[in-house]
Amino acid sequence: MAPSAVRMEDMPSHSASPAPVRFGYWTPIFGGWLRNIADEQTPVSFSHLAEIARTAEQGGFDVTLIPELSLNDIKGVQAPSLDAWSIAAGLAAVTERIELLAAVRPGFHNPFLTAKQAATIDEISGGRFTLNVVSAWWAEEAKQYGGLFSAHDDRYARTAEWVRVLRGLWSSTPFAFEGDYYRTEGTYLEPKPQRIPRIYAGGESEAGRTAITGFADAYLTHGGTVEEVGEKIADMRRRAAEAGRAPFEAFGMAAYAIVRDSEEEALAEVERITDVRTGAAYGSYQDFVSKSKLDVQVDLKEYSVSNRGLRPNLVGTPDQVAERILRFSEVGVETLLLQFSPHLPELQRFAEEVIPRVRRLESLRAAA
Repeated sequence: MAPSAVRMEDMPSHSASPAPVRFGYWTPIFGGWLRNIADEQTPVSFSHLAEIARTAEQGGFDVTLIPELSLNDIKGVQAPSLDAWSIAAGLAAVTERIELLAAVRPGFHNPFLTAKQAATIDEISGGRFTLNVVSAWWAEEAKQYGGLFSAHDDRYARTAEWVRVLRGLWSSTPFAFEGDYYRTEGTYLEPKPQRIPRIYAGGESEAGRTAITGFADAYLTHGGTVEEVGEKIADMRRRAAEAGRAPFEAFGMAAYAIVRDSEEEALAEVERITDVRTGAAYGSYQDFVSKSKLDVQVDLKEYSVSNRGLRPNLVGTPDQVAERILRFSEVGVETLLLQFSPHLPELQRFAEEVIPRVRRLESLRAAA
């Protein structure tokens, strides 16, 4: 999987330059992102996550995605993981600028209470709170934590209605609603959010893409090649146009970044972290591939890194990684949601060595 050189002159020309890339990172509530590395020097503690958030904010990151799983699917079900919404509230109080994008699964959350919680965190953060709505995939977690886990397409139908309830509560008082899953004769919710939080969502199945076109403001995808992600973005833009809705506000992609002084060092790190061993985390692997309708096949080696993070190939020297990021920007990726290991020092390296290079390339592109 040796990286290929990408040159500015190879990029397709456009009448208008894409918007600058927004840099985000996944908050490591699981102790890291590698399924076969036991200790990633990333403590499962709020103090460490707060240090990461403040460092990211100072280094030019724009958003953090706070994943929600009550079981640890990276290190194994017996390993610790922190609650996404508690962490989001804590980070809201110790940061100033960064967007706080918290994941939420409708099958685990009453929408009326969730709307209240979201409005409260929005107040704490000064209007920086947004939601990544996830229809859920892990049957074992639902069993252990009492979550609703129906058939795949039904989960998306519930999600669409769940989002309607949230938006109604955030915008109307009192809010009355009667649907297939939720109903209320009239609910008062105050205070309202400072603005209606942006709703992000991701899905690859036909049912998922159809539902997301109906309820989401922004679309997220697991890591993929430039061609794979470009096709998804084009498809979702087409669906939005055919549905007569406003264009998606943003497209985001997950990726795992490895930045080293030489390409050889970066590739050696890839080999180290994908040397697959059997371990506690692989119990969730079969659930993931059987309960999700993925549009690409995922092998066990690729699964050793979370969220298909190596597939975008952000692996190499700072120049190589920056150039590849511009390729994704050209096909419509507006937000990168990055993972690192060890998370804090590698995030710092990325902020110091890659983000400035991307900004210079964006300036050259805009001037061309």
